[in-house]
Amino acid sequence: MVPNDPKTQIPGGGIDEEIDVKIRPKSTTPRRYKVIFHNDDYTTMEFVVLALIQFFHKSETEATYIMLTVHKKGSGVAGVYTRDVAETKVQKVTEFARDNGMPLLVTAEPESNE
Repeated sequence: MVPNDPKTQIPGGGIDEEIDVKIRPKSTTPRRYKVIFHNDDYTTMEFVVLALIQFFHKSETEATYIMLTVHKKGSGVAGVYTRDVAETKVQKVTEFARDNGMPLLVTAEPESNE
């Protein structure tokens, strides 16, 4: 029996082997992004409610609440998603707004980790 041999006989007839264990980095939760509607003087309130219902699957009550928040505070969060979903929603809502002659501004920004 060789002292530094990775395979050595152990009592009982088995083989004792050294096993390399790969340490994997702990997976982290993907960063989430807020989709934010911004207030302007031209996009109608009804259009904002329609966009929230159509693209964010909000009820009429939820959509109205978000729209009023945008109107009173200048911006409001429509939802929080992974980056690719948030960017897709921004693109689709912006395209929908332009197709309907509305200058609605929708952005995605990282959610703060507070």
